Amino acid sequence: MVCAALLLALLSPTPTGLYYEQTTRTTSEGEAPGPAVRTRVYSLGRRMRLESAETPAGTALVLLLDEGRAFRLDPARKTVTLLDADRLRAQSQLDLAVAGEALGAADEAAVRTAPLATTRTVAGRTCHGYRITGPQVLFDLYVADLGPGLGVDTFVDFLEWSGASQSLGPLLDALRRLPGFPLETSVRATMAGREVSTTTTVTRITVGPLAPSLFEIPAGYRVVEPASLPEE
Repeated sequence: MVCAALLLALLSPTPTGLYYEQTTRTTSEGEAPGPAVRTRVYSLGRRMRLESAETPAGTALVLLLDEGRAFRLDPARKTVTLLDADRLRAQSQLDLAVAGEALGAADEAAVRTAPLATTRTVAGRTCHGYRITGPQVLFDLYVADLGPGLGVDTFVDFLEWSGASQSLGPLLDALRRLPGFPLETSVRATMAGREVSTTTTVTRITVGPLAPSLFEIPAGYRVVEPASLPEE
């Protein structure tokens, strides 16, 4: 029994840690560009920690996709809010279903992927470009080879958990086939007759071990439960 457990441990791949900082900018036709949004992301397999660069250090949303749990950390109050993961997922599915309908993403035959002729250096990494097109939407993505286990699945797993596979299926399938992790993503879409553009660029990236404590509730924090999303 001990030998079998040891063999299983040796054969089970250990997730590779990934930390990156990114900036997102959104523009809408006929309106002034919105402010840039800066985010820090820690990723370890199916565990993610998201922090806004505009909030105090330690403020974070932690998603444990492998356990179906989510919680929010507030270092100022030393509290952790346990989120209703099922309702969070349900709301995400609703939002994505509306977006999928608006973008016309339901027809698999209408989605096309083609390589771009140019390469680009993003966050010090050489990236190859790809364009994914569908009805009323265009993705330009620059992806880099970060090593084994660090492909686009790291990103797509979160989208699938949130319900994107039901509403953005063909686009999601096209994303999953990309040979690397996206370091820059530009999306142009027509919604309600207006063109909206969003560009997310990774500005810093590190591959290596991450402390397990990043995905745990810190000692001394008071648990606030139950919690749910506000009613619409």
